[in-house]
Amino acid sequence: MFYVKALHIIFVITWFAGLFYIVRLFIYFAETADKPAIEQEILQKQYKLMQRRLWYIITFPSAILTAIFGLSMLYWFSLSTWLIVKLVLVLGLFIYHFICHRIFLQQQKSIIKYNSTQLRIWNEVATLFLVCIVFLVVLKNTLDMLWGLLGLILFGVVLMLAIRLYKKVRLRRQQEISK
Repeated sequence: MFYVKALHIIFVITWFAGLFYIVRLFIYFAETADKPAIEQEILQKQYKLMQRRLWYIITFPSAILTAIFGLSMLYWFSLSTWLIVKLVLVLGLFIYHFICHRIFLQQQKSIIKYNSTQLRIWNEVATLFLVCIVFLVVLKNTLDMLWGLLGLILFGVVLMLAIRLYKKVRLRRQQEISK
């Protein structure tokens, strides 16, 4: 069981690494919309290649292996409240994954439906899943889960404020450069 658990943790880590980085690539791809045509074409071609390699070689296989090793561990664990909540959160993470897949397919066709700010916010959704799942797995207690949920909400508010602050700083820097 410990080998299965270790493999599960390894593929969770690589899956999250892929999810975090793929959305960064989505952001960079979206930001090419403001570039001159030649620069846009070169950058988009490179980002598409990077996205394909990341998505098909690391992220998608890691998601599948995470699910396989995670589900195989159910043999050794009873379905307690914390585990049911974790499985619901993992289901939400898979929904997030498939929405990222849709964005990936759009960008592979040079379709940009979301601006960089929207994608920056979207990038933090994976962080919220990660924080919630880790606290749940470590604490395994309903009262602690409620405190964790409150902390998660506060964490989400802080993330949104940080994103807004970063956008203002970035815009101010761009204005200073263009002067």
